[in-house]
Amino acid sequence: MSSRVSQHPVAVLLPFLLATAFVSMAGCAKAPPQRPAVEVFVPLAEDGGIWGVVKDHVGTGVSGVEVTLEDERSGITRLAGTDSAGRYAFPGLSLGRYRALVATDGFKTSRRAVEYRGGSHREDFALELGAVLEAVAESATGRSIRTERSAVLARQLALSPPPPDFNTEEYGLLEEPGFAAVVNRPLSTFSIDVDTASYANVRRFLRDGRLPPVDAVRIEELVNYFDYDYPEPAEGEPFGVVTEMAGCPWEPAHRLVHIGLSSKSVPMANLPPANLVFLIDVSGSMGAADKLPLLKKAFSLLARQLRPRDRVAVVAYAGAAGMVLPPTSGARKTAIFNALSRLDAGGSTAGGAGIELAYRLARENFTEGGNNRVILATDGDFNVGVSSDGELVRMIERERDAGVFLTVLGFGTGNLKDSKMEKIADHGNGNYAYIDSVLEARRVLVEQMGATLLTVAKDVKLQVEFNPAQIQAYRLIGYENRRLRDEEFNDDRRDAGDLGAGHSVTALYEVILADSEEPHVGVDPLKYQKTTVRPDASGSNEVLTVKLRFKPPYGSRSSMLTRVLAKPDARAEPTQALRFAAAVAEFGLLLRDSPYKGAADFDRAFEQGRLALGRDDSGRRSEFLSLIRTAERLRANFEVSQARTE
Repeated sequence: MSSRVSQHPVAVLLPFLLATAFVSMAGCAKAPPQRPAVEVFVPLAEDGGIWGVVKDHVGTGVSGVEVTLEDERSGITRLAGTDSAGRYAFPGLSLGRYRALVATDGFKTSRRAVEYRGGSHREDFALELGAVLEAVAESATGRSIRTERSAVLARQLALSPPPPDFNTEEYGLLEEPGFAAVVNRPLSTFSIDVDTASYANVRRFLRDGRLPPVDAVRIEELVNYFDYDYPEPAEGEPFGVVTEMAGCPWEPAHRLVHIGLSSKSVPMANLPPANLVFLIDVSGSMGAADKLPLLKKAFSLLARQLRPRDRVAVVAYAGAAGMVLPPTSGARKTAIFNALSRLDAGGSTAGGAGIELAYRLARENFTEGGNNRVILATDGDFNVGVSSDGELVRMIERERDAGVFLTVLGFGTGNLKDSKMEKIADHGNGNYAYIDSVLEARRVLVEQMGATLLTVAKDVKLQVEFNPAQIQAYRLIGYENRRLRDEEFNDDRRDAGDLGAGHSVTALYEVILADSEEPHVGVDPLKYQKTTVRPDASGSNEVLTVKLRFKPPYGSRSSMLTRVLAKPDARAEPTQALRFAAAVAEFGLLLRDSPYKGAADFDRAFEQGRLALGRDDSGRRSEFLSLIRTAERLRANFEVSQARTE
């Protein structure tokens, strides 16, 4: 049985008109703060491609719209999202015909054929209003009721007043260590990092016309955002490992060492049962369109992937914590969607109390051999609840040791507590991602479902031993807050990073060869002991040895495997993976204005990335190229303004 509620057009439009009037009056009372007039978007004049603006029915750019471009000849599909002004771009296209599809909630889907003949081709889209949802809801009696919402109501969020002109975002201090002399410090030890929050956050800053804060740029997270098509592990092996060495683009006298680690992919159907608790921040700070409304879309995408044997509960917290949905089968998707749709923002933030309730639900419904996990979604503003960060971390560690892991998803702008969110995810044997769009939510919660939710190895540590006969000095790029003492490598009590199904990890070292003419890096000669090099090391062509130590997801004893990198042939060409990873690292060095950036250059990073683009069905690598151009222009504008003030 179905029912449809009829409404007079004036009744439907009244909230829209009232909201519009409110914003207009607010604008008359006090003009919003003006941002610097900076041209952020690059219309692809130099590099060619299709770009444009997606506008709504009144001509305003719409953010977060999915734009799909399918090559009619090859069938390859690329995806892009619009920025805060509704702009999108597809650089580096082949000539030919494309099918474009533009879709987002609240508007009718727009389809169009586009002929690309080279150069910079602009293609704008004007969207028509349409129904947001026409979902089948389950009533208390089990009957289906068809519900419909007006697109006008759904777009009210876009009419909210601009955010206040202040920023309380927090980032932990990152200090880049310099080169270490192999003769004094032959070992480099660190915990793996598969978080990607920094890349999405950097993208958010650049799209908003601002260079990111230096400490928001974690280079290893930029590099690890991308898939490098590493081979699957051999039969019986827990990981696949690749190593290589090639020239360093920003310092020609140096070399880059590339280490890639990959785990076996697990199809969704083969994942163990999931016992999930969505822990959702609904405090007053979450009211913006890029926070709770985007969060609800993100969790709806994940809910669609759940199977009947999976269970999910929803806990919301603001001034107090409460259970919005008890543990529910993944088969009851409508009940899950309805629970999410009822969430509204308001109140202070009792983050600690919410976590306590979420963990209690996870324990009460613990699934042996399954994926027991709390997924926290917030802007990170924990200001009420557990009395201290130390107490919060200790609680998360206790739950981790009992088999309930924690994943953290960050949302929004203005008060993002990046360092705290990364910290609690690390202590909870989970990963931390920043969601800046529906596209990013799909990447994290749909495409990387196994990697995000299924841990296949925990406490994964890498230790690299360099041969002093081949390498004089080295510098690990990034991983500043993941470094370990050398003796912690063999200490099974030391917590480290975790690896999900189908995940990969990439690490880059910048090294100085032993026969380099550069002044030697090192310390004064020791007074009480002498450091010597074994005779057989001088005759070896081994550059380094990589050791990996890891535990099974619920085990307490570690295993180890070892790989050796031999000195490459001078004529050997670097792999596409190394070239693209190097381009991303160079981009990160420039954003950080690193003292070790050497001759790093935006143009070279762009060209290296373009040449190593490879198959880019998702369009993320092409998007990276456009971010390089955006950052280049922002940096140029910044330097001009600095020169004027001087």
